[in-house]
Amino acid sequence: MALASKLVSASDPSPLQDFCVAINDTKDGVFVNGKFCKDPKLAKAEDFYLSGLNIPGNTSNQVGSMVTPANVQQIPGLNTLGISLVRIDYAPYGGLNPPHTHPHATEILVVVEGTLYVGFVTSNMDNRLFTKVLHPGDVFVFPEGLIHFQFNIGHTNAVAFAALSSQNPGVITIANAVFGSDPAINPDVLAKAFQLYKNIVNQLQSQFWWDNN
Repeated sequence: MALASKLVSASDPSPLQDFCVAINDTKDGVFVNGKFCKDPKLAKAEDFYLSGLNIPGNTSNQVGSMVTPANVQQIPGLNTLGISLVRIDYAPYGGLNPPHTHPHATEILVVVEGTLYVGFVTSNMDNRLFTKVLHPGDVFVFPEGLIHFQFNIGHTNAVAFAALSSQNPGVITIANAVFGSDPAINPDVLAKAFQLYKNIVNQLQSQFWWDNN
């Protein structure tokens, strides 16, 4: 009993009904897991369906990657089911899904095209880096909450799909959050934290704030 009392769930809570299709209209809904639920008798196949993950994402941006999500925002039927999916496209050599975390989910990624250098960093105090070069068919796991990344080291486009253990895994892109917050973090704080000159912090903040806004 003492041991059992210390066990915790590693994913979203299990639903107590077959499904809970998310709706925006609260008139006939019940609030569960961050969304209002449609009357199950009104659910339809389209609530559990999404098309388009065969379409490449536009990687013409500063980081050279695009994430196409399939979570509860796109598939209302995922509400309370504790799982979601993304497609990630990477531009030839240099396409980057930059260091980020998912506060609510573990991620398992499979490469279907190209060659990716991937990794994650453990929490303080070790800050150990785990990396691997992935080829088509290779799989890698990023534990919940840890900073991780993927980088295309090939000379062709790369494509990966990832499943996440939450209907709404959330994402925090480290550089954007730190240097592009609104309002901006006091530059003195970041200068000391990153051991940078304050004018460098100001330059980074101006760049990321512009990108985010």
